[in-house]
Amino acid sequence: MSHPTTVPPLAKPATWAAPRVQNAWCMYDWANSVYSLVITTTVFPIYFAAVAKGQVGTDGLLRFAGLELPPAALFSYTLSAAFLLVALINPALSGIADAAGRRLTFMKRFCYLGALACMGLAAFTEADFALGPALFFLATVGFCGSLVFYNAYLPQLAAPADRDRLSARGFSYGYVGSVLLQVLVLVPILMPDAFGITAGIGSRLAFLATGLWWVGFAQIPFARLPQDAPSHMPLSRAVRHGWRVVLGTLNRIRKRPLLLGFLVAYLFYNMGVQTIMYLATLFGTEELHLTDAQLIPTLLALQLLAIGGAMGTARLSERVGPLPVLAGLLLLWMGICGAAYFITTPMQFYGLAGGVGLMMGGVQSLSRSTWARFLPAGSETRATSYFSFFDLADKVSIVGGTFVYGAIHQATGSMRASALALGLCFAVGLVLLLRVRRYAAAA
Repeated sequence: MSHPTTVPPLAKPATWAAPRVQNAWCMYDWANSVYSLVITTTVFPIYFAAVAKGQVGTDGLLRFAGLELPPAALFSYTLSAAFLLVALINPALSGIADAAGRRLTFMKRFCYLGALACMGLAAFTEADFALGPALFFLATVGFCGSLVFYNAYLPQLAAPADRDRLSARGFSYGYVGSVLLQVLVLVPILMPDAFGITAGIGSRLAFLATGLWWVGFAQIPFARLPQDAPSHMPLSRAVRHGWRVVLGTLNRIRKRPLLLGFLVAYLFYNMGVQTIMYLATLFGTEELHLTDAQLIPTLLALQLLAIGGAMGTARLSERVGPLPVLAGLLLLWMGICGAAYFITTPMQFYGLAGGVGLMMGGVQSLSRSTWARFLPAGSETRATSYFSFFDLADKVSIVGGTFVYGAIHQATGSMRASALALGLCFAVGLVLLLRVRRYAAAA
C-alpha cells in the first residue's frame, strides 16, 4: 500500500525555478500581508470601532444603508460581501488568464486596486463614514483577488517535495514583513505627541503606508515571476475559452475524489480559521474590553509565532504526510473555539492568541501546498484554474464564517456563541479530512 498521502507527481518542467525567482514569489507575501495585519486585524478594526462610536444611537446600533446593526456586524458583513464578489468573479477570470496568458496581468490589477483603496482609507473620518466601509470593501477585493493568481505559481516554481517548504517560506515572509511595517506605523499611533499629531491621524497615516508598502514591494515579484506564454487571442474568444477551461477543470475535480474531498473539507475548516483571524481583534475589544496597548502587542506576537508554526508543520509534514498534520491542527482549533467561550481575563486571551498564532501559519501554508501536491500530472498550464477553485472554497468559507459570526452576534449580542459555532466548522472539516485520507490511501 502506498503512503497515505502519495499521489501521482506533477510532470516536471525543464527546470524548476531558480532560488531568486522563488524568493521573488515569496516577496508578494511580504508585500500584501501588511493588508491582512494592519487593515483587517489591528489598526483598522480599532480605528473603525472608534469612528463608529460617533455614529451609533443610544441603543448602540449603527444606521447604515437602511440597516440597523452593531458596528462589529457591519465590519463582518463588509468582509463577507467582498469575499462573495471575489468568489463569483475569480473562477471566470482565472480561466481567461490561463487562456489568454494574462495571469500576471490580473495579479497586478487586483494588487493596484487593493493598494490604492488602502491609501484611500487615509481619508476615512466620522464626517465621511460611508467612505470607510466602501474602501475597506475594495481593498479586500484587491487583496483576495490577487491571491488566486499568486498561488497558482506554486506548482510551476518548485518540485512536489519542496512545495510544503516553499509555501511555508512565503507565509513566513508575509508574517515578518507585516510585523515590521506594523511596528513602524505603531510609533506615531502610540506616541502621537512626539510627532505633533493625534492618534487618529497616526492611524490614517498607517493606512497610507500600508498601500505604499504593498504596491512598492510587489514590484519585485512583478519583475521576476515567469511571464505567461504570449497569446494573441481576442478578448471575446478568451472569455469563451476561459469558461470552457473553468468548466473542464471543475469536471476533472468532480471525477477525482481526492481533490473534491479535500476541497470540501478545506471549505469547512477554513471557515473557522479565517473568521477567527479576521475577527479576533473585535472579540478582544467588545467581549474583554482590552485596550489598544493590550491588543496590538499580542497581535504582533501572534504573527511571529505563526512563522514557527508554518515552518514546523512543513517539516512535520515531510515526515508523516500533510493529512495527519492537518487533522491534528483541526483538533487543536476545536479546543481553541471551546476555550474562547469561557475566557474572561486578558491573560487567558493572551494564551489563546498564542495558540492561534502557532496554528494559523501551519494550517494556511500546509493547505495551500497540499492542494498543489494533489493536482493531477501535467496540470501546470491549468494551475490558475485549479487554484481558482481552491480560492473559491476559501472565499465561500470566509463569506459563510463571517456572515454567521455577525448574524449570531447580532441576534445574541455576544461573540462567545459565535466562537462555539466555529468549533462545529472544524469538527465537520476534520470528519471530511479523515475521508480524504482514506481516498489517498486507496490511490
